[in-house]
Amino acid sequence: MVQELSSDREKNSDGRLSIRKNRPCLILKSESNAINQPYKMFGDKLYWEMGRMWGLLAIHIVIILVFLILGWAVRKKEAYWLISGFASRPVEEQEELIRSGYPRKISSLLIITAFGMLILLPLMFTTFKYAMEVQFGFLMIFLMGGLVYLTKYEVPKKRKRSYIISISLFIALIGGLGTLSYFSYQGYELVVKKKSFEITGMYGDEWNYEDIISIELMDELPEVTVRTNGVGLSTLSKGHFKMNGYGNSLLFIQKGSSPYIYIELKDKKIFINDKVPHQTKIWFEQVRDKAKLTK
Repeated sequence: MVQELSSDREKNSDGRLSIRKNRPCLILKSESNAINQPYKMFGDKLYWEMGRMWGLLAIHIVIILVFLILGWAVRKKEAYWLISGFASRPVEEQEELIRSGYPRKISSLLIITAFGMLILLPLMFTTFKYAMEVQFGFLMIFLMGGLVYLTKYEVPKKRKRSYIISISLFIALIGGLGTLSYFSYQGYELVVKKKSFEITGMYGDEWNYEDIISIELMDELPEVTVRTNGVGLSTLSKGHFKMNGYGNSLLFIQKGSSPYIYIELKDKKIFINDKVPHQTKIWFEQVRDKAKLTK
C-alpha cells in the first residue's frame, strides 16, 4: 500500500539529522503480513489436524501389530506364558487347557481382532465422523465378547466361576463405556442469570459476571495442544485442554461451528459455542451485556 507522509530530513549545524514535516514523500507499506495471516491460521489448523490424524493412525497400527505378534507367538512359538494367568496355573491345568485348544483359540481371537481393526482402518481417511468410536468400539466389544465365549474351554471345575467373572467384567466395561459415551455426547447450555452465568452438563459450573476480565467472539478457534482432562470426540470437545497462546482452558466446543466465545475469568479461561452460530452470538451478547452491568 502507498501511504503519503509530509516529512523530510535535513542536517543541523552540528551534523545531526532532524525530521522536518514539510515535504511530501512516499513510503511503501507491505501488507503481506495482513494478507498472509488467514493462510497462516488455516495452515496451523491443518497442520494440527494432520498431526492428530497421524497420531491416531500410529496408535491404531501399534494395536494391530501387538495383537498379531501375540497371536503368532502363542500359535507358532507356543508362548503360552503370554496368556494372562496361564503360567501361574498348576501343570495339570495347563496340560488340560492345551488339550482343549484354549491357547490356540486365544491366538485366533487376537489375530481376528487385529484383522478386524485393519479392515476398519480406512475409515480414518473418510468423512465419516464416528470412525474412531466405531474402531475402538469394535475392539472392546469383539475382544471382550470373545473372551466370554472362550470360557467354554476353561477347565470344568473353574468354568462356572470364569463365566461369572468374564460376563461381569464384560457388562461392567460395556456399561461404563456406554454411560461415559452417553454423558460425553450430551449437550450443554449457557444459562444467563442475574449475577452469574452457568454452563450445564459435564465439566460445567457457574461463574459470576464480576469475575469476567474480557469476553471476545472469535471466528477461529486457537490450536489445541494437549487434552489434560476432557472428552475429545470427532464432533465435540468438552473439558480441560491446553490451547496455543492461552494455556489451560475449559472447552465446550461443537467442532466446525464458528464462531466461538472466549471468556477470560480471574481464575479460568473458557471457550464455548453452539451448533447454531446464531445461538452462539446470542450467548455472547447476553454475557457481554450482563458483564457490563457489574462494572
